[in-house]
Amino acid sequence: MNPTNTIPHIAGETERDSSSILLISDLAGYGKVATAAMLPILSYMEYQVFNLPTMLISNTFRYPKSCSLDTTEYIQQVLPVWKELGFHFDAIATGYMVSVRQARIVADYCKEQAALGTAIYVDPVMGDSGKLYNGVTDEAVRAMREMISVADLIYPNYTEACYLTDTPYKKDGVTEREIHELIDGLRKTGARSVIITSLKIKDEHSGQHAGSAVAGYNADNDEFFLLPYTEIPTELPGTGDIFSAVLIAHLLRREPLRQCTQKAMDAVYQLIELSRGLKDKNCGIPLENYLHVVK
Repeated sequence: MNPTNTIPHIAGETERDSSSILLISDLAGYGKVATAAMLPILSYMEYQVFNLPTMLISNTFRYPKSCSLDTTEYIQQVLPVWKELGFHFDAIATGYMVSVRQARIVADYCKEQAALGTAIYVDPVMGDSGKLYNGVTDEAVRAMREMISVADLIYPNYTEACYLTDTPYKKDGVTEREIHELIDGLRKTGARSVIITSLKIKDEHSGQHAGSAVAGYNADNDEFFLLPYTEIPTELPGTGDIFSAVLIAHLLRREPLRQCTQKAMDAVYQLIELSRGLKDKNCGIPLENYLHVVK
């Protein structure tokens, strides 16, 4: 498996020119979420960006109606063609998986690519606020464990970290010791480095709420870190995908994981602040207006 922050370098090319990334996630026709949010950011930061949609969605689920198309059959046809053509990527970033079958197909492909030196980044999109999303089953959780077993870096939110490790969800928050245990549990699945987002921190001695934070473990230097942040009282779809894109963009520049995480957090904060006055928040952040923020 390729070490986190390390990507193949092609002699005679600049680092950015040689860096290509494949996004395997859902694609919305209307709304800046998932692939539609990550692609403009990574392109702006001068990477070659390719995509393989796991599902086509008419619009974000914040609207009262939507329709979608499962692309598993398409993926099954695409991957053999890509293998025959010898396509290779410096990094693969995976997101939402429609089904267990699809997750296993993608996991197998990631395993093959990882053996060739590709860095694998996995966002195990499954749930939030202590619950799984509609349609996500216990079998899907088991399949996602297969996905993260090949990952150089995974970045679940707290809910997803609990499901992946069979840990009870605590809505009042967790202590730093419990965060260490969660990270250890995720690493036992095979993931090298780990980030956990959306954590409510509880003081170990007083039991009182001590703020919100993103926690991480970098396998490259055996470093645990806890990065606090201030919550903004608004909900915008796609902020997790923005976090992923900025994080990966800086990782591919061989910057330390802690530094990359902080830059991703700062970018999300600034973009939310800039989007406070949006009339239609269901569509997500109009990224093309604010791409200067992500650098």
